[in-house]
Amino acid sequence: MPTVTTAARLHFGFQNLSLAHERLYGGVGLALDEPGLAVHADRADEIRCDDAAAEPYVRRVVDALDVPGAIVEIEERFPRHVGLGSGTQLALATLVAVVRSYDRTADARTYAPRLGRGGRSGVGVATFETGGFVVDGGHPTERFTAEPPAEGDWDVPPVLARHDVPTHWRFVVVVPDSEPGQSGSAEDQSMRQAVERADPGIADEISTLLTRRLLPAIATRDRRDFGQAAARLGRLNGAWYADEQGGVYRPPAGTIVDALSRAPSVSGAGQSSWGPTVWGLTTDEYASEAAEAGEMALDEAGVDGTVRVAAPRNVGASLSE
Repeated sequence: MPTVTTAARLHFGFQNLSLAHERLYGGVGLALDEPGLAVHADRADEIRCDDAAAEPYVRRVVDALDVPGAIVEIEERFPRHVGLGSGTQLALATLVAVVRSYDRTADARTYAPRLGRGGRSGVGVATFETGGFVVDGGHPTERFTAEPPAEGDWDVPPVLARHDVPTHWRFVVVVPDSEPGQSGSAEDQSMRQAVERADPGIADEISTLLTRRLLPAIATRDRRDFGQAAARLGRLNGAWYADEQGGVYRPPAGTIVDALSRAPSVSGAGQSSWGPTVWGLTTDEYASEAAEAGEMALDEAGVDGTVRVAAPRNVGASLSE
């Protein structure tokens, strides 16, 4: 029985949402080693799946392969719609597990659009493939439409840059107990509204930030500059989304970001995707202090939640037979 294991990702933001520029979106993010996801699959004459979120992907894969069915079990999972990329990881892990149960191969990047993934950001697909820090090239602006394209009618954005993340870096990941982040049709509507009124000047600033600070920082392993540049990227993205999420950060993420940013053990903090997850960059040496800062940030925000310190993941999803 094939088992596919993968894990979460952080999404720092996009390079451009303005229709005034040649390419839209262009995701920036990296893979974490936890929380993780493990999917088992075996061939069968029917479809059986113990996870409601995974079952639609099983059905699509079975249909695409033209096989009778599959038994799929989710051994590990992590929260959905909190900004950690669970949907793409679940879809692609299910794909590979089912395909391998029939002794076939499938390219995750090619199949992702048929599973409804990779329509805007390519970070989730890229981290599933290779892990690490990735920057994708977005989509041609001329293909933007007021209504979402038909499912599968897109290519996953190409990877422009990929770097290993230093193994001694750690990310304190704070997930407050609050309403889930946007997904599905609500996310589509919010993104369209943001794109239609996006300030092109923000994209110009992000371009400079990416090429002069963020990429050099990951290449030279400069933790402090990387954390501060990633945090700035998130704040600039938040200016595009302010009307959709109630501010530069989605409450209560802003309070948590501010609290983490003040912690001596943390070099930069921000919101991942639509939140409510907040990240902060630290090292293995200061992991305990950073975790404590995360708990204090939740207290300052007046909410419960979970705090973990995760290592980066510099490899893609793993397959065991």
